[in-house]
Amino acid sequence: MAPAGPCRKGWTLLEVLVVAAVLALLLAILVPSLVRARELSRGAQCLSNLRQMAIAAHGYAAAQRRFPPYLYGSPDGMVSCAWDLLVRHRWEGGRRVSTVQPGLLWQGKTIAQINQCPKYEGGDNWVDYPFTGYNYNSSYVGYCLYRAELTGWPPRPTGRLIADADPARPDDVRRPAGCALFGDGEYVAGANKFMRSPFRGRDASFSGRSAGTQGYRHLLRTNVTFADGHGEPWSRRFDETYEFDKGNIKPHGSVPTGFLSPDNSLYDLE
Repeated sequence: MAPAGPCRKGWTLLEVLVVAAVLALLLAILVPSLVRARELSRGAQCLSNLRQMAIAAHGYAAAQRRFPPYLYGSPDGMVSCAWDLLVRHRWEGGRRVSTVQPGLLWQGKTIAQINQCPKYEGGDNWVDYPFTGYNYNSSYVGYCLYRAELTGWPPRPTGRLIADADPARPDDVRRPAGCALFGDGEYVAGANKFMRSPFRGRDASFSGRSAGTQGYRHLLRTNVTFADGHGEPWSRRFDETYEFDKGNIKPHGSVPTGFLSPDNSLYDLE
């Protein structure tokens, strides 16, 4: 009998090509699904952060009878109190050194990372702080106007503040489910801590509306939490504002920016 032929080892070129084509097809199907799942997970974590902010704001309001101020400074200029940060300055060797800790919203008790949107890419451009990505309704809810009390001549601060305007009280908000409280802050230059309405609100003297827009970075949606505590992804985006800012609503990199409503209706207290 003739000896048996050698056993065949390996695959033919055709078999390799078929397997490669099948794998490529599977990757083409799975990769977009995995990317979308990752984005949805980041969006859910972001919304959870914003809800915790809303809870903290109501906790502050219960204790202080008003929502947190969005920003004010001490009469001597050595302390800046913001809704998310408390910045203390001191002089060392002829230069000013700053230290930063969680701000008024948290009343000294928080996990600082809650201030960070997991999808925001970029640093804080306000002070040297590692966490950023959110903004607070500073046109209406958190708006305040505090100034140093002065005495004598030349005038010098007494160490006390005069309140010309206070933040809103919870019962000032007529439609809590329709009043934005916190959101994904972003504008053309990056981080943005102060949410502005398209047209002037209680902060009538402030002109840079385009610096107070939202970043639509979660699959072309922006996360928002409202004064009643609920949060939701928001897809509607508007870029109208008054004449000073016409044409200034621009993307931050690939992230579209804009306002939540074409007017002040989702920001005001009515």
